[in-house]
Formats: sequence, structure tokens, C-alpha cells
Amino acid sequence: MADEVLAEFLAEAAEILDVLERDLVAVDGGNLDPSDVVPGTFRAFHTLKGTSGFLGFERLGGVAHAGEDLLDAIRDGRVPWTRTVTDVLLEVLDALRAIVEVAARTDKDGEDGYPELVERLKGLVSRAATPEGAREAPPDAMPAPVEAPRPIFGPQRAAPTLVRAPRPPAPAPHPAAAAAEPPPRAEKPPPARAPEPHADAGEGSGTLRVPVSVLDRLMTLVGELVLARNQLLCQEASREDARLAASSLRIDQLTTGLQEAVMKARMQPIDNVFSRLPRVARDTAQICGKQVRLATAGKETELDKTLLEAIKDPLTHVVRNAVDHGIELPDARLAAGKAAEGTVTIRAFHDGGLVIVEVEDDGAGVNLEKVRAKAVSLGLVTEEEAARLSDRETVEMVFRAGFSTVDAVTQISGRGVGMDVVRTNVERIGGSVEMTSAPGRGSTCRIRVPLTLVIVPALIVASKGERYAVPQASLVELVRVGSEREAQMIVDVHGSKVLRLRGALLPLMDLAGELGTGSADRAADGALSVVVLATQGRQFGLLVDEVADTEEIVVKPLGRQLQALGAYSGATVRGDGRVALVLDVAGIARRAGILSDADRHAGQADTAVAAEPKRPYLILRGRDDGRLAIPLDDIARIEEIGRDRLERVGDAEAVQYRGAVLPLVRVASVLVERRARERLPAPDATEKLQVVVQRWAGREVGLVVESILDVAEEAVSLDSTRARPGVVGCAVIQGRITEVLDTAAVMAQQIGPAKERSRA
Repeated sequence: MADEVLAEFLAEAAEILDVLERDLVAVDGGNLDPSDVVPGTFRAFHTLKGTSGFLGFERLGGVAHAGEDLLDAIRDGRVPWTRTVTDVLLEVLDALRAIVEVAARTDKDGEDGYPELVERLKGLVSRAATPEGAREAPPDAMPAPVEAPRPIFGPQRAAPTLVRAPRPPAPAPHPAAAAAEPPPRAEKPPPARAPEPHADAGEGSGTLRVPVSVLDRLMTLVGELVLARNQLLCQEASREDARLAASSLRIDQLTTGLQEAVMKARMQPIDNVFSRLPRVARDTAQICGKQVRLATAGKETELDKTLLEAIKDPLTHVVRNAVDHGIELPDARLAAGKAAEGTVTIRAFHDGGLVIVEVEDDGAGVNLEKVRAKAVSLGLVTEEEAARLSDRETVEMVFRAGFSTVDAVTQISGRGVGMDVVRTNVERIGGSVEMTSAPGRGSTCRIRVPLTLVIVPALIVASKGERYAVPQASLVELVRVGSEREAQMIVDVHGSKVLRLRGALLPLMDLAGELGTGSADRAADGALSVVVLATQGRQFGLLVDEVADTEEIVVKPLGRQLQALGAYSGATVRGDGRVALVLDVAGIARRAGILSDADRHAGQADTAVAAEPKRPYLILRGRDDGRLAIPLDDIARIEEIGRDRLERVGDAEAVQYRGAVLPLVRVASVLVERRARERLPAPDATEKLQVVVQRWAGREVGLVVESILDVAEEAVSLDSTRARPGVVGCAVIQGRITEVLDTAAVMAQQIGPAKERSRA
């Protein structure tokens, strides 16, 4: 019981400190008034002091007691709230957090009682108690409010979170003078915020604190259930038993629902990480003498708790790097025609089964010439190689271990151990990092991570009789190179094979050759199968014998003996009971030299650093020779289905597909006007339907399209003024105006309840 009480207290204390730090940084930036946070902060310190005394944590209680005394003096008006007070209270939070972390590991009362910090806190209170201290206001005291006689609180301001460098001292009004003169009448302000950061989820609150180990155990069991489900579906496909098929379908549905529920229980908003970044930006800005405004978007985006913990340190490095290296000094910004205050924007959003986190600054951008010169001086490249580096390859240099453009080592930079650690840690969890920069306008660091590490969608490929899984997060597209086009599509550049794909040359490697098992086999018609993959901003083609199918796999860690190979990130058990290795896309590219040799593929198209990220699109033929596009990230697979397989379910079309019912939606029926729809030609009985399979509302739906033209990867600027039902807008793709489909709206219009369904 004592262990449970201690664990509960330590978890609650960590939450309290996180909330208090967020409030103090908001006060320092002008986003909150001190009067709004003092009552709740005082009660939080009082709670920490009392509970730590009950548990015998004297060091924790001593620091909390000193902080409580200072807040009591501020609350009574004996000590004015100043930036010095903010700084010392943040130091108190750091000390308390350090003691709590030690206690969580050892069950002991920390290693340091921070006597110097406690004396400083007592000194602030004792100086205010003397007549001299009462007559002398600190030089950085905040102005007195108009609605209260006490001079200790500043006016409440509604402004974005500001992270400012130290400001010039400003004289504060004499406390006695403020008390003698009655305040002017003012409208009653809104009720002050009284946070209760230490309040835990109590009875009736609808929440329950569950140990992470329990969720991990549940996720492991669900993973094993998914494996058993896959094996059952594999056996059911080989038998013609209606009852077994029905039972398999029901188990499949229940397993999918349970998997989604457990994954949702593990999801946490990324705001848990974002909330710590204002303090990082504030401290870095003060050290560098800069003025920085921190803005966030997408704080409600959810991510698996394990991944959330994994990206905490990389994000901290990136934000610190943006303030230190990206944002210019105020004088330099003014000279460049910018505002003295720089902006760092952090945004998060979901995209194609991934979570994208972007850290963007409006600073000077990456000095490409300086980076090239530094790379030459460090011996990373020769002068001739540096001259041939593209802008993107030059920006990628900042991720090299030991690379830094700072000449002298400072408190926060110059050792070259920041950005390479970011990439290493992100790749360890199956993600990727890339940076784009525009000189004079700023830089953007983009981190891509999967939603979860345990169950991931993957493409199954074959090579020399063995099956391998390729995570779909790294998959760009599949290319089939026929024997008649092989000479035009696969060429030799500087002794290496490259794939000519829509005007660009992509490095091409043979999976069997890379694994030392031979070379890729051709299909019966002589065609080659190429899987186009992307990692660290680079694309390359992987030759395989066969592309089998996509399926959800449960990733199992590799043994220590196999981890050093660098080509595999894990293993999985397939439905037939055989083990398939999960390919490490970044590791394979690194083994082949694609990521380490900048000029090996000099024939590759030089990709300019773009302000907007590129996205792959599936290009379709619309009515009257028009063009439609669907983001490739939203597509599960593409099928060709004979019309003789169509069946009617009520007033809708469907087809039996992989042991389940696949509803079909005809895109033309949604986009074409009703009168024009009546004039559509009768369908050909021998027609093969092109079906794009997507997941929507927890199930798979097939979009029947006219025909598939191509796959294009471009950074598009969407014109939403051209939106119409089923279309989000227009964009220029491959030099032609193309409508971008709103597939969710199309499916909702045809399948959603209470909607009138059209008949093809």
C-alpha cells in the first residue's frame, strides 16, 4: 500500500510541476496575469510540502516550503512580482523536478536539498520585510494594476505566448504611493483563473489512472490476437466453408475493433510535449539575447505514448536549434527589414497514417555557402564535391555527426551533437527527419513518425523465395518495368543503375544483391518489379522478385545478433506461420551508400528547396478528358474487378472482397450533374472496373474511377475557390489543371445514412 501511495504522489507531483512551469512561462510572456496563477501556485506548493512531509521527503518539503513562503509574500503584497521572481520560481520547479525524478528511481528523498536556492528564496522574503526593502522596488517590477490597490500584479494582456530576452530596467511605482492613491473605477474584470494543477481524477470524474505497463501488456496481447486472426483468415481462404467464413469475418471485425480501442487508450495529445517547449525557447532566447515568439498548432493531435516519449528530446533539440541558429539578433532582423521579434511555429497533424511535426522559423535560413565551407574544413567532402552539392544535399549536412557552423563552443551549441541525435532517435522509432530552408526567409524541420510501433501496415514483397515486409510509411509507389521499356527506364550513370521516372533519375538497387542472395528474378513476361521508397528526403528504387499484398503486421524485435546487420528493423509472423523480416529502409539505403555519398548519383535531378512539402497523387481520368487526383497517402490499394462480380445490396453496389463485403462508390455518379448523369452511356458487360480501395469510417470502401493515368509527386497550391461537392479544389499537377477529390465527402454522400444514393 505504501508503494502505491508513493507512486501516486510522484506521478501527481510530476503533473503539478508541468502545469506550474507552463503557467510561469505564460506569465513571463504576457499571456497570463500573475494574479491568475499565484493562488493556484501557492496551493500547489502547499500540497507538495504537506504530502512530502507525510512521506518523509525532507529535501522536497524544504524546497517547496521556501517557494510557498515566497508566494505567500507575493499574495500578501509584501513582494512584487518581477521577472527575477519568475526566474527563481522556475529554478525552484527545476529543483523539485530533479528531486522527484530521483525519488521515482530510488524511492529516496533526492540527492540535494538545494540550500543556496532556499537561502535566495528566504532572502527575497526577508529583504521585503525590512523598511529599506519595502521602499525599494526591484528594477524589473511589473506595473501595478488599475483594479487592485496592491502593486504586485501587472495588467492582464491577451497576447500570443512571447519568449523575450531580458529587457531594460524600468522603475516601478512606490508601494506606499500606490496604496495611498485610490485606484480609478474600472469595469469588473472576468473571474481570475484559479488552476488546480494538483487535483487528480477523483470519483465521478470519468477518468482512471492506469499504469503504462498494463497498456503495454494489453497491446502485446492484441498483437498476438492479430497474428492469430491473420492465420485464421489464411486457413479460411483455402477452404470452402460458409460457417467458417462467417466466423472468420466476425473475429476479424472484433479484432480490428479491439485493436483500435487499445491503440486509442494508449494515445495522448502531443500537447503533453508541446507544453514543455515554451520554457526551452524562453531560456534559449535569454541566453542568446534574442526576442522570440512561440506559436503552436495541432496540439490536440494524438500519438502513441511510447512515441510521444521518444520524440520529446528530438523536438527539444530542434526548437533550441531554431532559436539559436535560425532566429537572428534583433538588430540584424531590423536591418533586414523584419520585426525585431522572431517567430518559431510548431505544428502537428496526421497525414497518411503518420504524424507530422513541423518546427518552422522565420529567421535567416541556412547559409548554404557557410555549410559547404564548413563541410570541406571538417573533411566531410572535397571542394569539388562541395561545389556539386545541391541545395537540399547541403542542408542535409547539418544532420552529420559532429557538424556545426558555430566556430566557438557555447553553453547551448557548437559541439555538433544536436541534429544528428535528432535524426538517430527519430529513425530508431521508424520515423524520418528532413529540413528545408529558404535563405532570408527561414527554415522548416519536418519530423515524420508512425502512429504506433507495434502494429503497422506493410507491403509484403518476395525475393529468392523469402518474404519481406516493407513499412508503408516509407512506400512511395510501385513501378512495373516491362521488357520493352527497360532500356528507356533503367540506365547506367557513373557505373550505377538508376531508374528514369518522370524526368528524375532515382538510385536503383537490387534487394537480393544487397542481401547477398543473387539478383532479382523477372516475371513470366520478362517485367521487373520496382518498389519506390523514400527515406531522409531521398527516393530510391528497390528491385524485388514479386509484390504480394499489403497487410497489418505485428513487429517483433530482433535478437542482439541480428541488430548489427543494419538491413532489418524487426520480424513478423505471417498468416501461414512463416517468419518474415521487416526491412529497415534507411539502413538498406545507408548500406548501399545512397545516404552517405552525396555525388554518387550526380545525374539525379537537382531538387530545389521548396517552401511547400511534396505529396504523391494518383492521377485519374475524369469526364470530358478532365483530370482528377487523390492523395496517394489515403489509398490502401488499387484493384481491377470484373463487372460480372458486382452484386446489389439494397440500392448500392458491392463486391465480395477478401472474405468481406466491399461497398462500391462510383465517382462519376457523385461529380456529374443529375441531368448529365441520366445521359451516361450504358456500361459494357465485359468492362473491367478500376477500383481504388480506401479505409473510411473503420471499413474499406472501393471508389470506382474512369481510368488511372499516372502517379505524380508535386508540391501543389490548392485553389479552394473552385471547390464543389466531392472536390476540395483545383491545383496544377504535371502542368495541367487537376481537381483534387474529397474522397471522404464522396463516400459519405453515397454510403452515409439518410443520404440519397444514386444508381449507376
